[in-house]
Amino acid sequence: MCLCQRWHKRKIWLFTGSERAGRRAAAIQSLLATAKLNGIEPSAWLKDTLEKLPTWPNSRLDELLPLRSATE
Repeated sequence: MCLCQRWHKRKIWLFTGSERAGRRAAAIQSLLATAKLNGIEPSAWLKDTLEKLPTWPNSRLDELLPLRSATE
């Protein structure tokens, strides 16, 4: 690993606590940005999705993505 990669990871960890937490935060931000780009209110989409997740079948998780919601 070159020095620049180490520096970059340290910079990410500064705000998220760890690389793993940084990856989770990036995934959530990506989903919220996708919702917004597709004309969906991000907070409403997130609330709706989090309410459905506990009972939603794993085989149908792609149906909860904000891209798919925009076409329905």
